Amino acid sequence: MSTFRQRTTLLAAASTAVLALALTACGGDGSGTKAAGPAANDPAPAAAAGRNAEQADTAKRTGAAQHTGSSHHTGAKSPGTAKTSRSAAAPLCTTKDVAVSAAYQDGPPYTHLVLTAKNTSGHSCMLKGYPEIQFLEGHRENVPAVAKSKPAAPVVLTPGAPAYAVVRLSNGGVDEDTEPVTAFSVMLQGSGGLATVKAPGAGLAVDPAKWATGYWTYELRNGADDI
Repeated sequence: MSTFRQRTTLLAAASTAVLALALTACGGDGSGTKAAGPAANDPAPAAAAGRNAEQADTAKRTGAAQHTGSSHHTGAKSPGTAKTSRSAAAPLCTTKDVAVSAAYQDGPPYTHLVLTAKNTSGHSCMLKGYPEIQFLEGHRENVPAVAKSKPAAPVVLTPGAPAYAVVRLSNGGVDEDTEPVTAFSVMLQGSGGLATVKAPGAGLAVDPAKWATGYWTYELRNGADDI
């Protein structure tokens, strides 16, 4: 009876040892808890990698679009800038570039004159300000300009194009102290040179106390050029 009990005890002990070795071989710690880290068939890493690749591709496309738009904007020029550049590039008209002539404005008494400056050169040029007129040898000062006739922008004449300036000679009064003029000189501002202009008809009667000139303009304008 004693021998039977001893064998039973040994068998139980051996079974316990075999069970412990089996658990150790399976990687368990006996508590049933899995080891840390993703499993081989876990879909989370693959999904995260896909999202990262998609975000990187989107960022690349956005950056390329921004770069293209920025380059296009930098290289663009506005029509206003181009027009300003052309005006600035035109040289000042000289007396060799334009032919200046005079004609009465309206009928007698002849109180006003119209000066015409026509571009006879083969290139564009700019007329600056107003004509500097000297009617009499005894009056060295130029005929003063009337500010209201000044145009908003400089006058740029293409080949063959004219510009105009209205000149007041007198008020037409019979008691005015006028002097006769058969020819007079005109200078173009900023370019030097002197043009001698023949007076129309039988000549002009000018009053140094009343004379005045308007600015060069593309056309005569009611109101602004009534001086």
